[in-house]
Amino acid sequence: MSKKAETAEAVSPSKMKAAPGSAVSVANADLARAAEPAPVENFFEVHLTQLARAMEHAPMQKHVRLILSEPKNEIIVNFPVKMDDGNFKLFTGYRIQHNNIMGPYKGGLRYHHEVTLDEVKALAALMTYKCALLEVPFGGAKGGIRLHTREHSTSELERITRRFTHDLGNNIGPEYDIPAPDMGTNSQMMVWMMDTYMNMHNLSDKNAQRRIVTGKSLTSGGSRGREKATGQGVVYCIQEWADERGFRLDGCSYTVQGFGNVGSHTAQILSRLGAVLVAVQDHTGSLYNPEGIYPRKLIDYVQTHGGIAGYAGAQAISDEEFWAADCDICIPAALELQITAEIARNLKCRMIAEAANGPTTLEAEAVLRERNIEVLPDIMANAGGVVVSYFEWIQNKRSESWQLQEVDSRLHFMMKRAYHEMRAFARERGVDNRTAALAVALERINTVYIERGVFP
Repeated sequence: MSKKAETAEAVSPSKMKAAPGSAVSVANADLARAAEPAPVENFFEVHLTQLARAMEHAPMQKHVRLILSEPKNEIIVNFPVKMDDGNFKLFTGYRIQHNNIMGPYKGGLRYHHEVTLDEVKALAALMTYKCALLEVPFGGAKGGIRLHTREHSTSELERITRRFTHDLGNNIGPEYDIPAPDMGTNSQMMVWMMDTYMNMHNLSDKNAQRRIVTGKSLTSGGSRGREKATGQGVVYCIQEWADERGFRLDGCSYTVQGFGNVGSHTAQILSRLGAVLVAVQDHTGSLYNPEGIYPRKLIDYVQTHGGIAGYAGAQAISDEEFWAADCDICIPAALELQITAEIARNLKCRMIAEAANGPTTLEAEAVLRERNIEVLPDIMANAGGVVVSYFEWIQNKRSESWQLQEVDSRLHFMMKRAYHEMRAFARERGVDNRTAALAVALERINTVYIERGVFP
């Protein structure tokens, strides 16, 4: 399996050493031809192609198209950190601020050995449209450091995180740019970022700086429900899809690629609804059990062993067999560009819920359309994380602490509203869900630019 199939988030700080981890623009005519091997797709180019399709269905001012084509700011910092052995190592960190017309920049911080500038640019842009679609008053940003978390101790990861925060300086702020956890990072790292930032700025309002990051631990100002928020949002979307089609989730089968934070929580919540997990894949291998894999037991196993390989409750299978497993719902929850045209031809599901960002290539999208496999796109399906991050930011701002029931209820309302706005647009214009979701977001952003104009 590709290195890109690593799980989506790091484990607890005590497990950090064992934590899981070009450019071709395809013309529309080429999308229908999936018979020959495709070139490696560039994530940012894929995003721009998808965006161009959506703009055909969303009236856009010419200058707004121009503004959205590139990030507003691209911050790259190279910083030295002292390792445990006394030697220094130079790290490259990114913070891409795509657009803030709708509110402060907002987006996760990714630690991974394959982080690239184009990848972070694409992720930042997706955050802009995700927030606009969900009507969260934030803009889009994303950050990352190119490193392999398994090669560093907890103390090294702390020094890396604190130095990166220091070097970002005033490029982040509680009313300007608010980081959050992403692949390879967790609540502990957010607390380190918060503490570093708080100690760098005005002590008279030190506690007001808590909202510099979201995704913190509950004791350090985090929100109830934040850890499971992305997975919970995925399930809310699946429920709306099932209700719309009269599909029964109780007894249905599903597969999950990536068993990090998002994949494991999605599986656990779906299992409570009676759905059956029949296959799972992570960076250590693939498992299959047609009778069902119990998510809670698998989560406990992964916390001890660092991956799903060797789990006794299912049979080890090849990665090709995983993608060809019979199921009703396929949930990619790892990295981008995982579902290729070849995989799309072999899928045996009726719907894909994109818990990961950008997991489907352009050629795979064409194959899925031909095969009538519906896709719940990333900016809709995995938006639960940024929604509850917004709730955390609000709670910090108001010095409040909401109960889990209130968080889940508010999240459900926002996910449901956005889902039906996406579906209404798709039906009315005869377009796929991804195009509809992006178009709804683009119309909102375009309206704000028309109202505000462009200074000066």
